[in-house]
Amino acid sequence: MRALFADGFFPRDCPTRTVLDHVTSRWGILVLLTLAGRTLRWGELRRAIEGVSEKMLAQTLRTLEQDGLVHREALLVIPPHVEYSLTGLGDDLVTRLAPLVAWIARHADEIVTRATPSTP
Repeated sequence: MRALFADGFFPRDCPTRTVLDHVTSRWGILVLLTLAGRTLRWGELRRAIEGVSEKMLAQTLRTLEQDGLVHREALLVIPPHVEYSLTGLGDDLVTRLAPLVAWIARHADEIVTRATPSTP
């Protein structure tokens, strides 16, 4: 793995750091995974991602849309609403994130148990 990053792990001014910040943020990864394989309206997305505030969801969606990972479509229907889905790039990213998230799900209890200090 080290050979893959022979020149170091992403220097300060490397665009990779920006993308990593957006994709691996607390809400970014949850938005991406929630949109995998489906299109959701704002309220559906907010309900699916428990604990996200309206402000953070809006900010995260805006960032991921600007990055070209999420598609936003405003529908001119009555009442008007907006739908969100992954772009091709976003879908490709989620395909690559899925094994990592599956690994985390398999080992989360073990890792959290080790990280929690035992009470005397």
